[in-house]
Amino acid sequence: MRWIGRRSSGNLEDRRGGGGRYALGGGVGIIVVIVALLLGKNPQELMNAIPGQGQEQTTTSGTPNDEQGKFVDAVLVDTEDVWNELFSQMGSQYKEPNLVLFTQSTSSGCGFAGAATGPFYCPADEKVYIDLSFYDDLKTRFNAPGDFAMAYVIAHEVGHHVQNLMGITDKVDRMQGNISESEYNKMSVRLELQADFFAGVWAHHDQKMKNILEEGDIEEALQAANAVGDDRLQKQSSGTVTPDAFTHGTSEQRMRWFKKGFETGDIKQGDTFAASAL
Repeated sequence: MRWIGRRSSGNLEDRRGGGGRYALGGGVGIIVVIVALLLGKNPQELMNAIPGQGQEQTTTSGTPNDEQGKFVDAVLVDTEDVWNELFSQMGSQYKEPNLVLFTQSTSSGCGFAGAATGPFYCPADEKVYIDLSFYDDLKTRFNAPGDFAMAYVIAHEVGHHVQNLMGITDKVDRMQGNISESEYNKMSVRLELQADFFAGVWAHHDQKMKNILEEGDIEEALQAANAVGDDRLQKQSSGTVTPDAFTHGTSEQRMRWFKKGFETGDIKQGDTFAASAL
């Protein structure tokens, strides 16, 4: 991906370096988090009760100094440019999300965030959270190397922000508790596949605007989408596949919807909730 020379986003929060809000010396932080989760309590509440603990980690803004941080900042800039333009074409205004880089753990508007959860978007504070160790996971655990694999992940999470701004996320959230778990899982799959589609839409328009793509980039994104399909992950972890438990979609579905977004660049063609077949 061609990304060198971008302006700084201004919407990137770098919380790395301190080990995260809940990282304490001697393994105490891990113990506190585990105990809190077992008791159904907020880890920060227990940490605040420990003298000298529970302080906020340092947050810096501006362009990071390291290569991975600079890359994430550049991709964030490109998502801002594309979605600002597309929302303007729809007669609306795009509200840019913040992206938080953290190490090991941090707090979010949606609660405790750990590296094990992977990248995610929190609608409550409208922020994307990423521990960059996930970049290593893509290369080693998921066999999906390449910078555009990571760009796809960032664009997917920003796609969830787009859904939030469009009111789609709230509609799905209101279904929880009113339909069966398996039916809600199906709605979650449609939400995730639409975010994959929006990631493809971003790639389509970013290429038109800035000529970002290098040979093999789209293949890297498709490989990443394939690697995180529910069927593949379930097969790897348990050896069996349970479709009713899918929450993100199969590898084939995730690749197909990203590709559709990239090939069409048309937001109107990404209504996964109206699609009779995914």
